[in-house]
Amino acid sequence: MFLWIRRYRLAMADQVYNATTVQEPTKKCFVIPTEHLSMVRWMIKVVEVLLSFLAFILEEVVTSCMSCSPLYFFEFVSCTAFLFTTLLLVLLSTTLHRKVGIESWSTVDFVYTGAIAFFFLISTIVFIADNGGTPLEKAAVVFGFLATLAFIADIGVFVKTKGFPFRKKSPQTPSTAQNAEEEKLRANGTE
Repeated sequence: MFLWIRRYRLAMADQVYNATTVQEPTKKCFVIPTEHLSMVRWMIKVVEVLLSFLAFILEEVVTSCMSCSPLYFFEFVSCTAFLFTTLLLVLLSTTLHRKVGIESWSTVDFVYTGAIAFFFLISTIVFIADNGGTPLEKAAVVFGFLATLAFIADIGVFVKTKGFPFRKKSPQTPSTAQNAEEEKLRANGTE
């Protein structure tokens, strides 16, 4: 008898509580889009990571160099671009960016992407001007230019969607509906 009553109570409790309680949504590792990274910019950043990685790997496979300074500069820039873009991608596409303590992620993203685009372009130009002409070096240069174009495209999409992060936002002028409402209040003697 007690077992039956207990089962009845549990069944009733399930009916009452299941209808009124809301389950917590499952937590996802990657949350895209976020307030800092749209789906388009996320895809561009993935392409940046892949192209930077390919440029770095192709440069690493080069076995000999006549003048190694351009090769090392290209190596440094492509490796830096790969590692830091991967880090930025992970931070901006997860909730980890909230735990870092940086308030202006838009500025960090814009400055980083612009700087890497600039240094990738310079290192690729220097590397193409002074290399041994092997197929591996030519392929590394091609991927360097493609990565540079991806970083420039990322800057373009950023500016198009969010504008420049350094520009001060002008104070919002009240809308005409708000002005009309204020005029009515002044006419009635209340403010």
